[in-house]
Amino acid sequence: METTRIQYLAIAGSILLLISILFLIRQKHLKEKYSLLWLFFCIIFVVFSFWRNGLDWISDLIGVAYPPAALFLLLLMAIFFIMIEFSVIISRQSEWIKKMGQDVGLLKMEIEQLKKKE
Repeated sequence: METTRIQYLAIAGSILLLISILFLIRQKHLKEKYSLLWLFFCIIFVVFSFWRNGLDWISDLIGVAYPPAALFLLLLMAIFFIMIEFSVIISRQSEWIKKMGQDVGLLKMEIEQLKKKE
């Protein structure tokens, strides 16, 4: 089985992406808990880069007639899941920020009341 130039590019690109994600985690620019989906999809892309018939198998499995369309479907799913994860994180942080703002407001009010009593 001959490896084509596009397969070499796919292998290099997917491994480079995986190494980049691992580097960001190691440098503490990306937290481990937020990187799990990135790592999962990077590994999937590395597997499909090496496994030439993998896209054909996946496209047959999900009923897509054109295998590159299955690749785009996988990419869309990856982006979709990562966006959902980020939306959940943003929602949690928004609630936390609102609570912290309310706590700061209450503390300021208590400080002002204590100053008035003096």
